[in-house]
Amino acid sequence: MLEHGGRLREAAAHYQIPLENWLDLSTGINPEAWPVPTLSMDCWHRLPEADDGLEAAAAEYYGNPNLLPVAGSQAAIQLLPKLLPRAVVACISPIYAEHPHAWAQAGHRLRFLQNALLPRALSAATPYVLLCNPNNPTADRHPHAIAVDAAKQLKKRGGWLIVDEAFIDATPEDSLTSLAGTADAPNLIVFRSLGKFFGLAGARVGFLFAAPDLLTKLAELMGPWAVAGPSREAAKLALRDRDWQTAQRPRLLAASQRLHALLAPLGEVKSTALFSALTTPHSAELHECLARQGILTRRFEQQPLLRFGLPANETGWQRLTNALGTWKPA
Repeated sequence: MLEHGGRLREAAAHYQIPLENWLDLSTGINPEAWPVPTLSMDCWHRLPEADDGLEAAAAEYYGNPNLLPVAGSQAAIQLLPKLLPRAVVACISPIYAEHPHAWAQAGHRLRFLQNALLPRALSAATPYVLLCNPNNPTADRHPHAIAVDAAKQLKKRGGWLIVDEAFIDATPEDSLTSLAGTADAPNLIVFRSLGKFFGLAGARVGFLFAAPDLLTKLAELMGPWAVAGPSREAAKLALRDRDWQTAQRPRLLAASQRLHALLAPLGEVKSTALFSALTTPHSAELHECLARQGILTRRFEQQPLLRFGLPANETGWQRLTNALGTWKPA
């Protein structure tokens, strides 16, 4: 199993700090989750059905009916490489580690392009180009026009552009989702998740957007009832709640700017609406300093990087501010 953020119980045991005393900033999940109402008894009692309105709500929210609900985008991340011919994958890295892991497990070869821009990835002349946008964990972004052009260039040579947009909901104008699997971009595959912006990570709901024939193959590989009934109902309601979505976007962007400014004196900072990535040669020591004060961040051992999510309230902000104030690099 690969390392992930959110391993709060493990941290509590290691540092001997009670679970309830932690400030968990390790995941990049919206701390103000969509408020799940009481769900119908039917969604608990009956087997899930595909005509319950989830697909329609997702098609409207994302602007594309070429979709398949999955048990979190993680399910599609693991299975997609098994459906495509084995070849070389240009992977813009660092990247969410489950992506290259799944492609390697399926027998593909990885060509890692460290901090590469899309034009460089295209020049690698591989059949597949894989990236996160915004990138997890670095918060780097690939401009929309360049990404669209990349899909077109790959299409000409029979290649595929595979994009994880788990952190893009706060800036939907940057998304490629509406193009995935359409006549204009049949070679574009996009992962989306309700875990980050909607804060529903525990529901395990995501979507894969791709050409219909590929979605059919993935559905057959997953089998029936891939997403639980209560998760489907909650996801459908969240996707339809435009008032909540509209209110969240500026709130998250403002909080992101605040976090960016707080971290800027400590090193190079890049930010998405849901997390900031701090590059510093002291990342390990800072991670340890904060953890000993009950603040969990996400450390990446392969690069000098710490990822900070957003505090949930003013108490959390003050706690983080005070803890950073105690930091004195060696």
